[in-house]
Amino acid sequence: MKQRVITAIIALIILVPLIIYGHRPFIVISILFACIGLFELLRMYNTNKGTIFEVWAFIFLIGIVYPKQEMTLFHWTFTKYDVILLFLVGLLGIMVLSKNKFSFDQASFVFFATVYVGTAFYVLIETRMLGLNYLLFILFIIWATDSGAYFVGKFLGKRKLWPEISPNKTVGGALGGLILALIVGAIFHLVYPFPLPWLSVIAVSLVISVVGQIGDLAASAMKRHYHIKDFGNIFPGHGGILDRLDSLLFVLIVLYIIQFI
Repeated sequence: MKQRVITAIIALIILVPLIIYGHRPFIVISILFACIGLFELLRMYNTNKGTIFEVWAFIFLIGIVYPKQEMTLFHWTFTKYDVILLFLVGLLGIMVLSKNKFSFDQASFVFFATVYVGTAFYVLIETRMLGLNYLLFILFIIWATDSGAYFVGKFLGKRKLWPEISPNKTVGGALGGLILALIVGAIFHLVYPFPLPWLSVIAVSLVISVVGQIGDLAASAMKRHYHIKDFGNIFPGHGGILDRLDSLLFVLIVLYIIQFI
């Protein structure tokens, strides 16, 4: 417990100023965290085929995360979608050239991991560039969901939500987290109103809370499948980047799809 508290305090001292300031320092730390997150997934899967495929993945990860919709190389202009397609074609080409030493299964995982992490951190940067209030709103809703789920689940939770994946989560806790998230979302809109009607803000709060809990369960499912406790150990007592940001990354992608960001 002491180690968790010390790690949390140090992380807050370093990260809070970067989040508040934004701009280039936030972009740099986001790209760094994205690289660490991808490394955690690749290590979890254990491709065990050398570093060339990982180098290929990290190059395209940076291309996906970098906060520009279009990038120019020589006389060609590439969109994010072009970068992802080029990455896919490159992985399939490597599979052929390696004579299946780098298998389709491995290529599929590397593609999924890189696009998932890259897209999520790209949207994270876009969210901060849109405004500090947007990022804080999302974080507060996720934290409220976690807190509500913990306390309500501890005292009132009886029916397990998904015991095979996360034995400590309960239906009562999930509902408690959802209710607290809606309350926090409403209070945030009162203090720092968005240019949106009340119903939209409540709907977005609902989406963040529900999707955040799904993202947490999805991360737990992956760890269960690969028989690991944590994705990493960069934060002693807390795990890795993906352990701390599993809900947030999942939420950001969905919010980008529904055009809240």
